[in-house]
Amino acid sequence: MILEISPNAKGLIFDLDGTLADTMPSHYLSWKSIADAQKFEFTEDFFYSLAGVPTQKICLILNEKYGLNLDPIKTEEEKEGTFLEIIGETLKPVTAVVDVLKKYHGKMPVACGTGNIKEIALLTLDYIGLQGYFDIIVTAEDVSHPKPHPETFLKCAEQMGVEPQFCQVFEDGEPGLKAAIDGGMIPTDVRPYYELRK
Repeated sequence: MILEISPNAKGLIFDLDGTLADTMPSHYLSWKSIADAQKFEFTEDFFYSLAGVPTQKICLILNEKYGLNLDPIKTEEEKEGTFLEIIGETLKPVTAVVDVLKKYHGKMPVACGTGNIKEIALLTLDYIGLQGYFDIIVTAEDVSHPKPHPETFLKCAEQMGVEPQFCQVFEDGEPGLKAAIDGGMIPTDVRPYYELRK
């Protein structure tokens, strides 16, 4: 099964975690270390339901869900620090999606729209050999309203100079797919093409 682009697409937007890179196991283990230290439950199913949601927003969701008092900035630093320690051991590219990027890179505008911070996003792209493929990267630090709000992808479209309805968005998470739909874009769920997804 080959991942195809839409005949209407004039620009391609790629999520990063779980879409181009199989980083989700590393992110889950990073969160699990925090959950174990703070003694709250953090299941894989709950984690995957939050795919594409920035770390600081997940903190607020956890605080509300469990009555915790996690500091979003401090927790993000701790979680990303653990992620950086383990990322090299577990990270793999998602071949079907990377193949699309490589096929159309230089032939039409491409952008990366991620819920991660820029430092981690750039490091992740380097690890899977995609450094230099994106001139446009919109991260959690560039938006006021993260996914499922469409701002991330709308900023990608604006910087590519492509109208939203002609942008095809590749995503693995429900928040990101909702962002693409609400932004009036062409949503593409990459999970059926992703053999590593649990």
